[in-house]
Amino acid sequence: MGQKQWVWGIYVLLLLVGLSAVSLLSLGTGEISIRISDLPGILSEKESMEYGVLAYIRIPQTLLGLTIGGSLSLAGAILQGIYRNPLVEPYTLGISGGASLGITFAIVAGLHLLNILFLPLAGFLGAFATIFLVYTLSLGRGGLSVNRMLLTGVMISFIASSLMMFLMSITSSDNIHGIVFWMMGSLNETNSTLITVMIALSLFCLIISYLFVMPLNALRLGEEKAKHLGFNANSVIRILFVITSLLTGACIAVAGVIGFVGLVIPHIVRLWVGTDYRILLISSFLSGGIFLILCDVIARTIISPNELPIGVITGIVGGIVFIMLLSNSRRKELRRYDD
Repeated sequence: MGQKQWVWGIYVLLLLVGLSAVSLLSLGTGEISIRISDLPGILSEKESMEYGVLAYIRIPQTLLGLTIGGSLSLAGAILQGIYRNPLVEPYTLGISGGASLGITFAIVAGLHLLNILFLPLAGFLGAFATIFLVYTLSLGRGGLSVNRMLLTGVMISFIASSLMMFLMSITSSDNIHGIVFWMMGSLNETNSTLITVMIALSLFCLIISYLFVMPLNALRLGEEKAKHLGFNANSVIRILFVITSLLTGACIAVAGVIGFVGLVIPHIVRLWVGTDYRILLISSFLSGGIFLILCDVIARTIISPNELPIGVITGIVGGIVFIMLLSNSRRKELRRYDD
């Protein structure tokens, strides 16, 4: 094993230690404080109130924080590589707009009253309807156009937002409250089936994405150079687009719109571990999970005993961090110019 692989192993080990630490912090923090040393005893007493808090609230929230944060960050890292654009994130392609429109329609139509699973299903269908439109409209004579796909996604996002505003203008105030709260994001999903599916899907997509690390490294040089290196750029982009769309659609369907994770985390990870996708993918996944779990802890404690929607925290923290990264990059450019 070379020196680079040893360094990568240390990076992953540090991230796993950080993930374990924030997970324990998440399990012990909240309106009912639980000491970490008491966790084994509480988990063995299934009739206690603390066990109910852990089993039905905090453990599901922590698992969702890991899988959703990891999935969004992984999708962001892949998309930024495909487009060679650091401002691209999973929501740029209009997937969040389509999912939000699906959820809004389900709430306005009262479908969520028939079965609680109709909401995530409507979000998932809305996301995939958007994916189909973006992909279909991006096909040209020369094949799939990455730039056309990006522009199409942005336009579809605007159209979906306008349709949402229309639906919200003709529905009741109770429905509007539900729509707005869902759009701000939450990890309060307690359905064990949805959580299990989300965990399995995120790990499956992480494993599948590792089959494309070499094409992703080649795409950093551009589509034409990737083709010269022997990779079918169109096929790779098509498959990776499906993977990222699947991850994003599932995240939105389960937890609502949680912004900035797929934009900021890959930036920070790339500055830390480098641009090689062999380490960037797993590092982005683990870092996204750590970030979202920490944001969830802040959301449930900052105005305790009330709880803020997690999308509020990720928007504020992510926005501040992104501005700091841009300012730091600007200062480095000015120093190089002066020199």
